Amino acid sequence: MVDDEKGGRVREQGVGPTPTAPEGSLFAQLEGARPLRYNDPGDLPRDVPVHVQAGSAVRRWGGRLVVVQDDVHALAFVEPSGVVRPLALPAGADGRRTFGEALGNKQHKMDLEASVVLPDGRLVVFGSGSKPARERIVVVEPTMDVRVVDATAFYQTLHQCRAFSGSELNVEGAVCLDTVETGWLRLFQRGNGAPRNGIEPQNGIVDLALFAFVRWLDGGPLPMLEHATKIDLGEIGGVPLGFTDAALVPDGRIAFVAGAEDSPDTYADGEVVGCRVGFMSDRAVLACADIVDEQGVRSLLKLEGIEFVREVDGQMEFVVVADMDDPTVPATIATLRVRGPA
Repeated sequence: MVDDEKGGRVREQGVGPTPTAPEGSLFAQLEGARPLRYNDPGDLPRDVPVHVQAGSAVRRWGGRLVVVQDDVHALAFVEPSGVVRPLALPAGADGRRTFGEALGNKQHKMDLEASVVLPDGRLVVFGSGSKPARERIVVVEPTMDVRVVDATAFYQTLHQCRAFSGSELNVEGAVCLDTVETGWLRLFQRGNGAPRNGIEPQNGIVDLALFAFVRWLDGGPLPMLEHATKIDLGEIGGVPLGFTDAALVPDGRIAFVAGAEDSPDTYADGEVVGCRVGFMSDRAVLACADIVDEQGVRSLLKLEGIEFVREVDGQMEFVVVADMDDPTVPATIATLRVRGPA
């Protein structure tokens, strides 16, 4: 084990053989895609768009779906009735809640990309960590009180764990496994960075003891990183696939979505050439499949969020959200149906 300069502890591990993503006999199809718009624009702060923008994660919390946005400091709550309501988060360094190249303030966004619900009922939303302003964690209490944690020291530990982060850190998914006392928080690294100093970008996963993460979140010492593992998800049309979100399913496996986006690094967007859904057990990928639309054509949506809904007659149903990479176009929410052995 080594100490980082800010007091964190990392259990060193060699990468070893890279678990790869085998092609399975899964079939995965999107259905019922619809845009996400707020039902009462009067509830919105003046600097938040009237539609959900840049959907980047989705989680069920208290009977509702919470959609995270990476370009807007606001959460979107989707009620079972379909009504969409906002929860404003603190503004960025320039006093705004909406960010982008055209506004000249993209560097100020928290770039929220992943979320989990803690066993104590709190919602935790993670910045990607790809830039200093993105080393933030948002904690939402069941009362809807919001706290933003400066997580610079925590993210520095992730940066330094190269078996997880590769050349550029970009946290895109998170799941809680089991209980606070005996469970783990697993983070998912998206390998869409640029090579740096001889280090290549990579997809990875890393675990933290859940009790240690919760203790740190409430003011305790930095948690230790464990079980860092590089994951090879393959490619589509020569473009590498990268994790974009993950969700726990009732039998203990993890479902994930991955996108093939032809971008030069973690900061810039690029053309999406395809996306896949897959399943993991422990730290091994069991199977994955290309996601197709209702016409059976490979979907080119930039799917960045997934949450389990139910399993019926051997078919799993998930809710997914897509970032349209256009601030004028609402994020899309859809049903993803997956069938076949995993």
